Amino acid sequence: MTEQRKELTLTRVVHAPRETVFRAWSDPDLLVQWWGPAGVSNVECEIDLRVGGVFRVVMVAGDDFGDRAGERWPVRGVFQEVDIPSRLVFTSQAVDDDGTMHLDGTTTVVFDDLGDGTTRLTVHASAEGVSAQAPSMLEGMTQGWTQTLDKLIALVATAT
Repeated sequence: MTEQRKELTLTRVVHAPRETVFRAWSDPDLLVQWWGPAGVSNVECEIDLRVGGVFRVVMVAGDDFGDRAGERWPVRGVFQEVDIPSRLVFTSQAVDDDGTMHLDGTTTVVFDDLGDGTTRLTVHASAEGVSAQAPSMLEGMTQGWTQTLDKLIALVATAT
């Protein structure tokens, strides 16, 4: 298999204070409400918000995914930088329930306070495919992150 890599940067202006947006990324009870693309729910989440701490979430595909409905899509990682409330950097590995890795990447999230109760959120995600399933996962990365951020924005809009 040929190694593949994808990088993307998405920026959104979120109509919520920086602390609220940061909390949505760092509180497992909030993160499970928005993480993942449309049609995905989350059944497990662990966040140990410190350098070297664990980031882990298990997504489950909903009915919108047809014959893939019910599939579990675990993501695990380790925080490399934690600067509350302005920056998070964590490794991100898409794995199977048995631990087989498909994507190995890093996610950087920057929270800029715009001074008027809004936040500029910038997400830079990079991933390298390391399995036969990786090409289709990389192909959907932009759409997945776009939908994920849409869900985040909808959640924090109701919190303010």
